[in-house]
Order: sequence, then C-alpha cells, then structure tokens
Amino acid sequence: MVWSAETAQATPITDPLAHSVSPAWDRNGRWLYFLASTDLGLVSAWANLSNSQARPTFAPYVMVLRKDDPSPLPPESDEEAAATPPKDTSKVVVRIDFDGAQRRIVTLPMPARRYANMVAGAKGVVFVAESVDNLPGATLHRFEMKTRKAVVFVTGANAVSVSADGKKLLYRSGQAWNVVDSEKPPAAGTGKLNVVLMSKLDPAVEWPQIFEEAWRIERDYFYDPGLHGADWTEVHARYAPLVPWAKSRDDLNYILDQVGGELSVGHSFTRGGDFPAVDSVRTGLLGADLEAADGRWKITRIFTSENWNPELRAPLDAPGVKAAEGNYLLAVNGRELRASDDPYEALDGTADRQTVLRLNDKPGVEGAWSVTVVPVRSENALRQRAWVESNRRKVDQLSNGRLAYVWVPNTGFPGFTSFNRYFIAQQDKEGAVIDERFNGGGLLDDYMVDLMSRKLIGGVTNDIDPAHPMRLPTAGILGPKVLLINELAGHCQFGVC
Repeated sequence: MVWSAETAQATPITDPLAHSVSPAWDRNGRWLYFLASTDLGLVSAWANLSNSQARPTFAPYVMVLRKDDPSPLPPESDEEAAATPPKDTSKVVVRIDFDGAQRRIVTLPMPARRYANMVAGAKGVVFVAESVDNLPGATLHRFEMKTRKAVVFVTGANAVSVSADGKKLLYRSGQAWNVVDSEKPPAAGTGKLNVVLMSKLDPAVEWPQIFEEAWRIERDYFYDPGLHGADWTEVHARYAPLVPWAKSRDDLNYILDQVGGELSVGHSFTRGGDFPAVDSVRTGLLGADLEAADGRWKITRIFTSENWNPELRAPLDAPGVKAAEGNYLLAVNGRELRASDDPYEALDGTADRQTVLRLNDKPGVEGAWSVTVVPVRSENALRQRAWVESNRRKVDQLSNGRLAYVWVPNTGFPGFTSFNRYFIAQQDKEGAVIDERFNGGGLLDDYMVDLMSRKLIGGVTNDIDPAHPMRLPTAGILGPKVLLINELAGHCQFGVC
C-alpha cells in the first residue's frame, strides 16, 4: 500500500495473490523495490505448527512508478545502446501512475531464495538480505541496476542501515557494528566501530526505576484497557514498598513476576538482568538409579538411549562399557565409596570428562574391574525417553499390538519431531493414545489435528500386491484416538483445555 501525505489516502499497488514485503524506494524517486512470494503457503499464520518445515522463497522485483518511464532492465542487445535511465534532478519528486502499475513490475535477475528484506542504497542500487540455513545472520547481496549483477556484500549481518546519501552502510555482525562504503564489498575486518560503553550503576536507584517502568508499560500498553479487572493503582501500592528491600536482581525479578501475575494473563514473563558470574562446574551423572545395599551403592537401573535415539548419550550403556544392573559402584577415580558416602560428591566435576569407575557384581573388591565413562550433565532426556518408551510398550502390550502410543511434549519443534516420529512410524496401528501430559505449550496444533482428522477416501490396487492395496491418504492412523492430559499440561491442545 502507498499512503499519500497530500490526500491521506492509501492505495494498493501489488496483487494480493502474492505476498509482497519489504518495500524500498530507490533514491531516484522513480522505482520501488520489493520482495514477493507465491509459495508462502503454510507460513501465512505465524502461530501454526504446520509452519515448522515450510521454507517459502521470495523473488526481488522493481516497479516503475511512472508510465512514461522505460523499463530499468530492457532486453540487452549487441547492436543497440542500453536504455537511458531517468535523469537525476536536484529535487526528487515521487509521482505514481497507479493505472497499470502492476504491469510495470520487473523481476530482478536474481534467483528466488529465502530473502528476508531489502534496503535501498545509492541511486540504482538495492541491498537484498538472504536467510541461509545454518549460518548466523543474513547474507547481504548488493544489486546494481546498471550492471544487472548481484554480488555478496557481507555475510553474518544482523541489522543493516544505509546513510541518507546512500554512500555508507552500517551493519551489525555478532555484537560488532561496522560502517563501510556502499560501493563495493568491504575488506574483512574493516569499518569496525568502537562501541564499548561503560557506565556505573547504582542498583538502589536503578531497580526502583525498572519497577516503575514495568508497572507503567503494563498500565499504558496492556491489550485490555480494563487490565483484566486489576486495580493497577492498588497493585503499585502493594508491591512498590518491597523494591527497597530487594538485595539481588533475582529479588527484583520475583517482585516483577508478582506484579505481572496480577493481570491473570498467559505468556507474561520476567527475565534478564545483571547477575554475578558463578562457577559452572557440574556434577557428572551416570544415567542410572543407585541404591544403598550391602554397605555399597548398587546400580538398580541403567537408562539407555533406547537404541534408536542417537542424540541421547547413556554413560553406562556405551559400547565397550562393562556395566549392568545389579553391579556395585565401588569407587570413582580411585576414591572408594561406601553406602555412608554421597556418590554425587565423588562425581562432582566429572561432567563431560573421562571418569574411571570401579565396578563389581558383588559388594566386595575381589574380582572388581574398572571402566572409563563420560558422565553427562543432565539425565532429564534419558529419564524422559525411558518414561515415554515404557508407556509405549505398555499400550502395545495391553492392546495386543493394536494401538499406537504418541508422546507430544509440546507444540514447538521438539513436539513436531516427536509427533512425526511416533505417529507416522506406527501408522499400521488401528488407533492411537495421544499423550500430552506435562505438555510445555508452544504454537498452535493445527498440523497434528490435520493429520489425525484424516479419513479414508480411496485406495489403489495393482497386480504386484493385490491383497494389500495402497490406501488414500497414505500416511496416518485412521482409527479412533484418545487424548491424555493432566493439570500440568501447559497448553490447550486439540481443542481441549
């Protein structure tokens, strides 16, 4: 849409059947650059889980604003001179002939990719930012209308701005800001600005200001003018007297959390702030249950990666490690352990480090052996996977193999991955138990609902295997489903709260 300062009216200039974004005026006042996508598809709604694997592409375009101007990219010929670009004038005047404007759109000769935005440079130059998988920041391309070529200008750019005359470009890479000439790609390491700023802060003054600002922002910008019925003046009077007693940033954040809680609204968070550095040494964990028995520590259960989860690491289930349930843990790195000792004290500082354990199948030292393991920092993933797989085997046993068990930990990418893994891998089952207890929330669950709502619409048979026709749809479990939830499910799922 183009808005006129003279008439205060907005006029559409691109087709709504294409998703047009990131407009940028060329400094000659005669062209408008923009990106457009015709395969936006599932990404059109930001909160839908079906977005997770969508990768829409965009192509760069330029619109000629005046109907009597020539194309900026006419067909090239060896026999004819190139078209003369609009002449520069001392004063740039933007005039748009809306009639037929969409027919004066020209595609820039750049391949359709995951472009994110455009920034106009000097006259006849536009910068196009591209998102590249597995690379930080964006790759910034410099396209020049005169040469009809795009070159990589910088990589890893997180923010970009061009000076008013188009001759300088400011970009941020990581935490560093750089100012470079916009005419050609800069040499590595040039243009870096010294933006290291230091200031002395007085928490006794700063924290009351933070409290006042947080309270005021909610008062002024909360979506409900009625603040969900909260008396905001009373809330201030209740919590402001606590701020002078805060002795750490944790204390202040706790008070701000309580203030936010008075709104009774979801997704209201308090985090961040200045915290002192702490020792990051972590106790190593063996991925096992230990039980005091016979004066020693006995390994009663070893958690495994369940074989088909290579991203999980189980220290006592690693190849070549001679360890079994029922073994006794006699020593850690040469330090003998008794039932009266804390085994986790002996494992302090062993996380992600090679550690020697002394094991035996009896509480005595005779016949003991040593193994080298690498303890993990957290057993959460191992224990969760063991719980999930135990549930799956239980459902399989009780249903005589007729029902699938599908664990949905959240509606973010981990939940998307888990649903696909369990639901699709068990599509030969007649029905499914969908477990979203302890769900962590996330996006909307449209993707899962779509797959689970599928109905049989047909089949395809052939001479190769006539006894087993291919059904349509081919993927999914078409039978009945039941949903398990509990009070710790952090998100409404599948229409159930």
